[in-house]
Amino acid sequence: MEDTRSDTRTTTVQLTQPIELGGKRGARIELADRGVDAAQVEVERARNALRAEVIQGFYGVLLSQLRVDLASESMTLAERGMTIAQGRVRAGSASPIEATRAGVQLSEVRLELKRAQAELVNAQALLKASMGADSSAAQVAVEGDASGIPTPPALQELLEGLENTPEMRLATLNIAQQDASYGVERAQRIPDLSISVGSQYSAADRERVNLVGLSMPIPLFNRNQGNVYAAARRADQARDSRNATLLRMQASVQQTVDLWRTASEEIDSFNKDILPSAKSAVESATRGFEMGKFGFIEVLDAQRTLIGARNQYVAALGSATDSWVQIERIYGDTLAAPKP
Repeated sequence: MEDTRSDTRTTTVQLTQPIELGGKRGARIELADRGVDAAQVEVERARNALRAEVIQGFYGVLLSQLRVDLASESMTLAERGMTIAQGRVRAGSASPIEATRAGVQLSEVRLELKRAQAELVNAQALLKASMGADSSAAQVAVEGDASGIPTPPALQELLEGLENTPEMRLATLNIAQQDASYGVERAQRIPDLSISVGSQYSAADRERVNLVGLSMPIPLFNRNQGNVYAAARRADQARDSRNATLLRMQASVQQTVDLWRTASEEIDSFNKDILPSAKSAVESATRGFEMGKFGFIEVLDAQRTLIGARNQYVAALGSATDSWVQIERIYGDTLAAPKP
């Protein structure tokens, strides 16, 4: 409305519609689509992480149960050695020092059993947390073989499949996002066209005229140069970041598979040779001590060797499980991966 006097005022009603030029709408849609793709891959990565966490918790409980069982067996051996030592001391065929040594060994094994039981409680709590269960809920019943760990997949197959992992796909999508963002900023350099239509009534002339207009800003000093340059550098940075991610993951996968294979070889060696031999040595030393052929120091050395071997066996199982979980976190279900 022009003029406030009713006899001379001019009233105009006008509608203006801007029309985007330079592909702005298409560039924004492209950027939004890449964001949706990245969100979907993030969901997949989170699913893999949750799967790996549950596997870690499950096998953590199994390993803790195994540690308790092995500590209980060691406790039985130590109690047997203590009983034999006390009997020989009472019979006068052994020095009281032998009974003292047996008592010290029994106390050490009892402490080891308590530590194993405490670790089992902690492992149960971690498993319940990964499953979303309340910490005050009942203990989760876990059944399985702690040594039931799959064979390490072939390294070459894993390296060739890196491009399909969520981590690498996210890195690639980040490039696409930054390229789309660069396209949006470049499109912003083109000014938009505005089309207007309307009607104007002049009270002084008592006439109504139709209005049609075209308008476009002239970007003399601001052509969005700064934002375009920043978007281009972010796109370059995304490419460099993808290359760095690929190199980091290649090194991580190779190291993890090497540790997994080493742990698997150690597990086989413990199962086939070391543990049976160490257990047989304890039995032989205990029988020999009982018959007076050996001193308790031989029994003590054999027991400590067996306990140490069992601890190393559990550590090897834990290392193999950690490697498996790491591969699961990267690739997802590795059970379907080719085996060497």
